[in-house]
Amino acid sequence: MTEKTKVGIATHHELRERALQIARGERRRRPGEPKIWFTSLESLAKILSEPNRKLLRIIDQRRPSSLAELEALTGRKSSNLSRTLKTMSQYGLVKLVPASAAPSRPRF
Repeated sequence: MTEKTKVGIATHHELRERALQIARGERRRRPGEPKIWFTSLESLAKILSEPNRKLLRIIDQRRPSSLAELEALTGRKSSNLSRTLKTMSQYGLVKLVPASAAPSRPRF
């Protein structure tokens, strides 16, 4: 991850209200405003645990071409990786890019 990513903390209610305001055209995302939001410091800490930060570094530095390659690089089981990557992709930390005729591969 070469560029800095801002994250924000807000309650479910605040995030819902913000999304509704944007959908109604009452609000626009401001420059410098976080793109990734969490509902608590605890949820942020779970996603950015040491093993998950290591996973992100490996994806960034090694650019694995498949989940199988990432599994070999990390020693983590496929089911664990899939679950973790799906959660990270929901927060916008990684993007799972389908490879033609091959399993998805993680990307930033």
